Amino acid sequence: MPATARWWRWLVVAAAVVVVDQATKALVLGSFRPGQELPLTGFFSLVLAFNTGAAFSFLAGAGGWQRWFFAAVAAVAVAIITWLLRRGGDRVYCLGLALILGGALGNLYDRLALGKVVDFLLFHYAGWFYPAFNVADSAITVGAALLIVDSFRQRRAPAPPAPPGNR
Repeated sequence: MPATARWWRWLVVAAAVVVVDQATKALVLGSFRPGQELPLTGFFSLVLAFNTGAAFSFLAGAGGWQRWFFAAVAAVAVAIITWLLRRGGDRVYCLGLALILGGALGNLYDRLALGKVVDFLLFHYAGWFYPAFNVADSAITVGAALLIVDSFRQRRAPAPPAPPGNR
């Protein structure tokens, strides 16, 4: 079966990311108050935080227009990634795209339904805090890393030999 005929399988991976992302967010929303923190180790906590901006709260205080801007950007990304998946490719490439697709859809749902993205994973050490994030963010990051790895892999066929008269 050609790779293009199997593209829908990668949609299953993306859907699994969305399900896990939304299930974990629902669990945190039902169990925590905003800002409430549950330390699990000396460097990792669960916390309910909301982000109206993009990664690292970029444009979080922009007044509300960013909700629709980032939703539109995510919708365009979803369309492009779906098109790329339909074209096919090797497993690492398609897995990376599927993870990014699932993460984009998970955060897009939050943005449309809640007006903000739910974050709850928090790493910290000695007064330093990494911005809270979620399963969708993690999937996007891992997917991007896989695309970077894939871009460095040797996929080109060897150059054909030169014709006998041109050596």
